[in-house]
Amino acid sequence: MIHAYCIIFVFQLLSLTGAMESSIVGGKVAKPHSRPYMASLQIYKQHTCGGMLIREDFVLTAAHCKYAEQTTVVLGAHNITKEEKSQQQIEAEYIPHPQYTGKYDYDIMLLKLKKKATLNKYVKTIGLPKKDGKIPANIKCAVAGWGKTGHNRPTSNVLRETKEEIQDSDKCKNIWREYFNPGHMLCTTFTKKEGGICQGDSGGPLICNTKLHGITAFTYSDDCNNPEYPHVFTKIHFFLPWIKEVMQG
Repeated sequence: MIHAYCIIFVFQLLSLTGAMESSIVGGKVAKPHSRPYMASLQIYKQHTCGGMLIREDFVLTAAHCKYAEQTTVVLGAHNITKEEKSQQQIEAEYIPHPQYTGKYDYDIMLLKLKKKATLNKYVKTIGLPKKDGKIPANIKCAVAGWGKTGHNRPTSNVLRETKEEIQDSDKCKNIWREYFNPGHMLCTTFTKKEGGICQGDSGGPLICNTKLHGITAFTYSDDCNNPEYPHVFTKIHFFLPWIKEVMQG
């Protein structure tokens, strides 16, 4: 049986550990503040997920990043274990997609910031894709996050990034079966050497041709860096009407 795994850290509030301080497998450390739209979602100063600032008052992320506790969005961060002068910390309200059931489909959520972010060279928004934004297979796309550096591997406190290649949806459906909905999802192939997303990278971006196209959703639970199991992302352009409706209030 295939075990899909929504890549978030599941934790009890009484046992928060440094393992929550999370990073992409392989790849490289991102140039500090080169991705000024990146957000670290934190509970009690512990990183849980990534996200992207799409308007001064909205962050886009995955629905499985919703907790019972209050989330603080940290913008302008590179090293999430330090209180860098560039950082802005803003509390946020969860708005998950109404059809998300806690499984794998409709895994998308907006966070409404309780005050607007101040845009500057460290904090900027990223644009949404066009409605019909199709991505050709075999194109390389960037991923970034503060998630684990590998299966049973230590974590990184700084933002990391790497590239993954868009995989044909039919191949993903053959492997992931009922977990994969080609209408709502994208998937990628990757090499063990270059690596890619892992636990803690949930909610982060898939960026193709400098445009935002996907939200990090899930990997193979036994080993996020097993190339036999494509990584899966929520397809943003399918959800544009819902995103716009929520942001218009």
